[in-house]
Amino acid sequence: MNYEITFIVSPDLPTEKVEELTAKVAKIIEDLKGTVKTIQQLGKKRFAYPINKLREGSYVYIELSGDGETVNAVESFFKFNDSIIRFLTVKVEKKKVIAKPTVKAESQVEATEVEKLQQATEVKQNEPATEQSPLT
Repeated sequence: MNYEITFIVSPDLPTEKVEELTAKVAKIIEDLKGTVKTIQQLGKKRFAYPINKLREGSYVYIELSGDGETVNAVESFFKFNDSIIRFLTVKVEKKKVIAKPTVKAESQVEATEVEKLQQATEVKQNEPATEQSPLT
């Protein structure tokens, strides 16, 4: 299974400590036979509202593949680490690929729709106008 994990670290932590913390998370994943696909440090960002009286935090994004046991171990590491403010784990499903119609097919569809609209307006123009009183 593929997962995405985003966690927020306290802004007071220096970048070396954030990298160290990220390396520990990667080690936990690899120890449990998971694989880390990407790690991105997104930097400090301002929160929409205060969290634990903090107005900003350093964001880290990780893509990994592994089983539920791997994710549970990482989440328990986050729960017991005081410098991590929040975290979110999302299970990534395989994306369905939808085939796009070719340009020729699209133009044919548009042409038939235009013809139908023209026919509908011709029918309305040829019909005699009937007037109804508003009281009926």
